[in-house]
Amino acid sequence: MTQRQFSLFQSHIDLAHSYWKSIVREGDMLIDATCGNGHDALVLARLNERGRLLLIDKQKAALESTQHRLASELDPHRLHTIEFKNTCHSKVTNFLSGDLVRLLVFNLGYLPGGDKSITTEANSTLHSIQAMLEHIAPGGAISVTCYPGHDAGAKEEEALLDFVSSLDKQEWSACHHRWLNRTRAPSLLLLQKNQLAEL
Repeated sequence: MTQRQFSLFQSHIDLAHSYWKSIVREGDMLIDATCGNGHDALVLARLNERGRLLLIDKQKAALESTQHRLASELDPHRLHTIEFKNTCHSKVTNFLSGDLVRLLVFNLGYLPGGDKSITTEANSTLHSIQAMLEHIAPGGAISVTCYPGHDAGAKEEEALLDFVSSLDKQEWSACHHRWLNRTRAPSLLLLQKNQLAEL
């Protein structure tokens, strides 16, 4: 399969990673709430080698795939500090222990190479994001890759955009990156908690 080349624009994946690099600092807490096959998890692990990294997926096969990928790429000591949770991303707040999160990542849809009938759903994704808003550190962000190319993904993206549009602009900045002439292509939704200026 030939990959499309972008002479000017970044792909949604590269764009997300560039945002992450700009905000993550050593020692931050990071969460991949839908770790899938571990591609994003590996980026996060390398961005922050000493901070807490929590990886979540409701599919056991996804966690196993992620563990295998990280084991082949990371130092064993770093691998042993990463937390893996086989549960729905809607339960992410159960594992925070009072920590503020610098970056929360969602890569929605179905597991590549897996059962396409098992997808993330609008209700659980919204619940997760709503519950996590108060746990994001000032200057921290929520990164959501949406896949409107299938029916469940289109409904999920629409629900997320409706919710995010209602957030208080004094507290949150929100940006949605999407192709205008490729309506079913993946899109990237970024939320950043604003840092209040010191008086």
